[in-house]
Amino acid sequence: MADSNGEFPTVIGPDAVFKGELTFEKGVRLLGQFEGQIQTKGQLVIAEGAKLAGDVTAGNVKVDGAVDGNLQTTGKIQLSATARLEGDLRSARLEVSDGATFQGRVVVGPQNGKAAAPASPATTPARRTPDRKNQQPVASGKR
Repeated sequence: MADSNGEFPTVIGPDAVFKGELTFEKGVRLLGQFEGQIQTKGQLVIAEGAKLAGDVTAGNVKVDGAVDGNLQTTGKIQLSATARLEGDLRSARLEVSDGATFQGRVVVGPQNGKAAAPASPATTPARRTPDRKNQQPVASGKR
């Protein structure tokens, strides 16, 4: 059932089993099973009892069910007490409830909600610190 405010106009029912690639503009509520890729600018909710095997790119993701795959959001990932997730997370924010099960890698922070991968140490600019003798900034660790 869709919320009356239209936040979740797409619902994949509890008896549905889908495989493939889904793209949505608004929110999606998964009550059944899905295998593949999901992309949405809105929120994806994986309900308790639902199963997702695949990768997700979304605005926000709330997991109450089971996920075997990677999640990437521009907003927040929420893992409830009933969540079971095996995969990597990349998000601007992360909320994990007591009881959630998670196995994977996490990258969290405002810059990590973006699609681009974080800069490697070799390409990250050196932090500048003032040189007390000349009062000029110099690269940290280089004199």
